Amino acid sequence: MNLSLRTILHSPNTFATHLMPPIGSAFIVAIAVLISFPVQASQVTVRFPEGVTHGFLLVRSLAGEIIGHGEVTQVVKKDDLVENQLVFRFKDGSLHDEKVAFSQQRVFTLISYSLIQRGPSFPDQTDVSIDRGSGEYKVRQAREDGKEQVLTGKFDLPKDAYNGMLIMLLKNLQTGSDETVSVLVFSPEPKAIKLQLLARGEQTVHLVETSSKAIHYVFHPEIGVIRRLIGKATGKLPAHFHYDCWILADEVPSFVKFEGPLQLMGPILQIELVSPRLPSKPEVEKQSPK
Repeated sequence: MNLSLRTILHSPNTFATHLMPPIGSAFIVAIAVLISFPVQASQVTVRFPEGVTHGFLLVRSLAGEIIGHGEVTQVVKKDDLVENQLVFRFKDGSLHDEKVAFSQQRVFTLISYSLIQRGPSFPDQTDVSIDRGSGEYKVRQAREDGKEQVLTGKFDLPKDAYNGMLIMLLKNLQTGSDETVSVLVFSPEPKAIKLQLLARGEQTVHLVETSSKAIHYVFHPEIGVIRRLIGKATGKLPAHFHYDCWILADEVPSFVKFEGPLQLMGPILQIELVSPRLPSKPEVEKQSPK
């Protein structure tokens, strides 16, 4: 699962959110204009190539209430291009629709990205897209008068930009290691900021009648301390950043759980995998008329 987690840092009206995320992205004042620490970011090496995927997700509030469901689909296209789409539909009618295309030739490289977030679950209504080949981006946002504003332009995507791919990156890190990458925020024009992926140790997870270990990661955007304090004082930044993710520490790592907002000023959510189930009582199959 590739939670944008811009999805962790992004939102066209203010900062822009993620991360996804997701996760984020909407990771999400204008954090994009804050001063970043000089932390070096790098492209992540491919250890586990991505392939065809179709998974289902459950969205809960911190109180444990089910508030939405998600679905992730991934296919491999021509020239080894991978396309991934993550969709969350909430009970209040809100929608999170995130698409990312990337290559995985030795290192992961973001090719194109788009994100739509609308509905009461999202303080900022978001519709953004960017393409590495053309360098073109588009930002749609609703103005206070109810009219739509569209901003277009060109932006050179950094090689280590990974909107919509953070969960995937965690699966490819050496077990327990940290990494620093870049993510785009839209304020409303795109800007790149550094994001640290920090391993915080192991935690036991239960697998039916057995148990295993998961690595606990936190996502930490690198912003200047002074600017950060100003943001808190004006209410433009949350009191603390809350982006946590657990990855199964196995020979073949996998996603366990994400906890955080899909927009910076949005509510903290819990996202986890869920499996399709057959009815407890078999349904009577309808016989076709002869």
